[in-house]
Amino acid sequence: MAEGGARLDEPEGFPKQGSVSSHQTLCENASIETSSVMNWLGYGPEIRQARIDAYREICRLMTALCRGAITLIITGSKAEGLSRLYESDMDIMVVMNRVICLEDGVNANNFPSEMTMLRSYSLMSYAGHCRLLLERRGTMVDTIVDDSFCDDGYGRELLSSDIFVNNLSKIKHGAHVVQHDRAGPSIPTSLRGVHHNDMVCALRYYCPNILSKWAARPRHWPPAEVVQHVVSLGAFLTPVGFKGSEYQHVEWRVCFNAGEIEIVNNLNTTQINLYVLLKMVKNDVLNPRKKEVSSYTLKNIVLWIAENNPQSLFHERSLLHWLLEGLNALRVALVTRELPYYMIPDRNLMAASGLEEEQRCTWISTISEMLNEGPRMILRLPKIRQGIVAHPEPFRWYNGKRIEFEMLLLMGLMRAFLMDENLVPDQSDVTMLAIKRRSDEIAAVVYLRMIFEGSRDINMQDVWNGMLM
Repeated sequence: MAEGGARLDEPEGFPKQGSVSSHQTLCENASIETSSVMNWLGYGPEIRQARIDAYREICRLMTALCRGAITLIITGSKAEGLSRLYESDMDIMVVMNRVICLEDGVNANNFPSEMTMLRSYSLMSYAGHCRLLLERRGTMVDTIVDDSFCDDGYGRELLSSDIFVNNLSKIKHGAHVVQHDRAGPSIPTSLRGVHHNDMVCALRYYCPNILSKWAARPRHWPPAEVVQHVVSLGAFLTPVGFKGSEYQHVEWRVCFNAGEIEIVNNLNTTQINLYVLLKMVKNDVLNPRKKEVSSYTLKNIVLWIAENNPQSLFHERSLLHWLLEGLNALRVALVTRELPYYMIPDRNLMAASGLEEEQRCTWISTISEMLNEGPRMILRLPKIRQGIVAHPEPFRWYNGKRIEFEMLLLMGLMRAFLMDENLVPDQSDVTMLAIKRRSDEIAAVVYLRMIFEGSRDINMQDVWNGMLM
């Protein structure tokens, strides 16, 4: 199948429906081939771990430079090791360390006096959202927080999520940084027109009742030690209310970014590949215009599937079986307009998706067609189809070079943050020089092969960008 669902002839050697092979054998063979292609495309465990380690170290070094005022957490596909350097925006959560938000029943006296204490108030708010009442102003109050309070109508100070984001958007950035219009709770920026970031400021939320309820669920996965680690990482509140709520401008949303990164990083290779393939379906087949179905929606489907099934069932031969299960779960979510949030099941992720009826019906029809096609539906995904029909040698050669190139740049990115007190990278760093030399060699070899094979109007910068997209 081509983009948009147009039918294509299947590549030679790909299992065909109605052949001697049983449906199960067909599905297993196609799963093994798809898994191999995904490994070459850069979703294998080694490159994923290199990305995870690099962004984790960058967060640690950037947080250290802030001297305790904030903690930076890179989230999303970068933290999960699932996107190349320029492939998608970098999602950054900036946690303000001088403020703590408390669930009902938690004693504020257990926290230092310099911290500002806010108490969550969830009455008449949608599940997974709350309002924040000032309980105690700390001795060290951030101006952005202090200027974001409003009166709740009863003489109490309420922290407005809307005012909070507007105050953040007034912060001046350095040279070469362009700030774009706010997008919900995030402030998008671009650095030199290449590096695109989505920054969200968040507050720590101490909510033992919510987390203990999640931890107590019967499950096949994740294992108990991972569950306890996720609980220890706690929760956060981001400045965004429930769409259409009367209190939207003062509501905050409960999220578990650090814990969810840990959960995703404990998925096995087949489960990760399932997640990536579902995202390819979203981007290349469904093409949502306004995030009516987001990567976050698909992540939650994968987490529910992983939790509710024995881990022994997730292996290389079963990948397309689980892809069909994931697509069916998405179809059910679209039909019923319901998908429970993995961490707080009372929150319905489809409740405020903004999905129009015509679009919903079209997607349900498209997904139904894909389910009827069985494992052959994988040929609708351009990246996978290209990997299956391409000549194996150039496909593997190029992707091998691209993976090595990216790993070198990730190493360089980590070392670039090892700066002196003036934030100037060490230009005499022998390792950095070696990284640059080898990355230049790879780019040159790829450039020459592209010229030899007939590419025109390309330059070295095109090669660099192309290998990181």
